Amino acid sequence: MRIKTLTAVLSLVLLAAGATCAMAAGSEDEFKAAYAAAEAANKEAGKLRNQWTTTAATLAAAKKSAEAGDFDKATVSAKEAEALAKASIFQATSEKTRWKDMEIR
Repeated sequence: MRIKTLTAVLSLVLLAAGATCAMAAGSEDEFKAAYAAAEAANKEAGKLRNQWTTTAATLAAAKKSAEAGDFDKATVSAKEAEALAKASIFQATSEKTRWKDMEIR
């Protein structure tokens, strides 16, 4: 049940990020703002000790695209990384107390 809920939430977050990214034009300033937001969310996930490796890989892809001058692709990747980081934060906070539900009484 918990995995289905997490999967559904992650899917919705990624769909929202994709819809937002499709509408955004990719200037360098937009990329920098998106990348900063993604890094901040990933740092918060780190504080909760729940950083996902996919987030780090997506951040690296965003940086690589930006270095190549493809700010459209870089902005999309940065927003996807932010969505992944927020999903990992959701996972960490929702599972913080849910372990009690699994306890045999």
